[in-house]
Amino acid sequence: MERHGFIKDMLDVKVLILYVMSRVEFPASVQTIYALCLQDDRLTYFDVCEAVPQLVETGHLRDVGNKEFEITDAGREVCEVMQETVAVPVAKRAKKAVEEYNLNVRRSNLIDTKVTEKEDGMCTVRMTLSDGSSDLMALELTAPSLSQARKLERRFRQRAERVYQKVMQEFITRDDDPET
Repeated sequence: MERHGFIKDMLDVKVLILYVMSRVEFPASVQTIYALCLQDDRLTYFDVCEAVPQLVETGHLRDVGNKEFEITDAGREVCEVMQETVAVPVAKRAKKAVEEYNLNVRRSNLIDTKVTEKEDGMCTVRMTLSDGSSDLMALELTAPSLSQARKLERRFRQRAERVYQKVMQEFITRDDDPET
């Protein structure tokens, strides 16, 4: 059975990678690049693993450390010329995947958590939500165990905005407050 898709050869793989990386706002690992490029049935993980080092060697991607990569000016120039060769449905899906990725990374960068174990086995969990320039909220809770501290940390990362909104709502719009 013949597989259908945009990817026909390694050049198509490289163009798709450059298309994606020109839209990514943060350095990305090979796994992330693959996930964002996986908008075509013919693309394989091994294609991406082969193409990324070649793009680094030719100066189109740069290794920024921690096994993460970003596009170079040369890569952007090639992408400008070649992006029209990416099939429209693949380009749309890739663009949407990149937008979601950028949003998730931006959000993750605004949330910070730190667990500190105490001598008595208890743990302090410090959780902050930032607007990018200063903390909107800093919350410190004590958990009776490391596993519960990690659970608080995970849940805060998932729901930081909701926690902030509920705290603000609770303190600002109380029915029993004579000043409102």
